[in-house]
Amino acid sequence: MSDSTTTGPHPESAQRPLGEFSRIVVGVDGSASSIDALREAERLAEAFGSRLDVVCAWSYPISNYGMVPPDWYPDRDAARTVHDVADTVFGETRPEWVHTSIREGAPARVLITESDTADLVVTGSRGHGGFAGLLLGSVSSEIAAHAHSPVLIVHPRPETKTRTRTETGSRALHEGQSGGAAR
Repeated sequence: MSDSTTTGPHPESAQRPLGEFSRIVVGVDGSASSIDALREAERLAEAFGSRLDVVCAWSYPISNYGMVPPDWYPDRDAARTVHDVADTVFGETRPEWVHTSIREGAPARVLITESDTADLVVTGSRGHGGFAGLLLGSVSSEIAAHAHSPVLIVHPRPETKTRTRTETGSRALHEGQSGGAAR
């Protein structure tokens, strides 16, 4: 199930210089980490004039008991998740270059497959917390190890960090000029 048209491979992507991104794929699962990843992917897509594909993967859980509620539809949950995350980042009116879709399968496998036709795959460093977070944290590692395109893993930024690199670098340079300790 997909709520947007799916694009085929970009024939020119193999000929594009390193650092030019025609199609960026970002995986989302509703976690804060995936929202951060989408925000970073948005900045890159705007800077490079790229298509941005926001993908949420879903699958039926593997259970020893085989009990899944009869009124539970993971594809619908995934569709709601991808729309909610996109609404959080873009609002209800998305730019025309942003496309959302859901794919059936394990998140890492889905994003590795997407990497076949992507110029960059973006993912958060962690998914949902708890036991699920332990499993989802391995998703970014698996993607990095097996993707067919460059991968950007977005780590959370501490909320208390207020200085930019430029401010920190300027301060360190100033301290060095005023007789501060050499590093």
